[in-house]
Amino acid sequence: MRRFLFGVVVLCICCFGSRADAKFVVVDGDSLEYNGERIRLQGIDAPEFMQKCYDAQGWKYRCGFEATKQLKKLMQNVTSCKRFGKDRYGRTLMKCYDANGVSVGEKMVRDGFAVSYGDDYQKAEDEARAYKKGIWRGKFMRPELYRALQREQKAVNKK
Repeated sequence: MRRFLFGVVVLCICCFGSRADAKFVVVDGDSLEYNGERIRLQGIDAPEFMQKCYDAQGWKYRCGFEATKQLKKLMQNVTSCKRFGKDRYGRTLMKCYDANGVSVGEKMVRDGFAVSYGDDYQKAEDEARAYKKGIWRGKFMRPELYRALQREQKAVNKK
């Protein structure tokens, strides 16, 4: 029943041009919620919401916030989404596309708001790095490493 309802909503978005962001809640640069269902965009890893990066001049900026803001913008133009199962945390893996068939995840990586997670968007990441887009314009910690360090810090603080 849940899948059926999700399909109906996606169909409505496609046919009537409804704003997808009215249905999807953007949690951070690679995570969404839909009617309480946790969703992870497949193939990307964006900076965590509170994560900071450094620009080309060495100034610290809120790259996690910027990634979240960009995903909200891109989700406004989504016309379809496809499920790809669940990740190890039980979140639904999904790819979403705009009217031109461009993947939101690929766009996030190509514009330097996320890195490729796996091989899905490695060419887009290479392009963003070569043109110093987004997080590639300065220094940043890969989100996976940032999360690991945050977990370690929490464990140390509990002792």
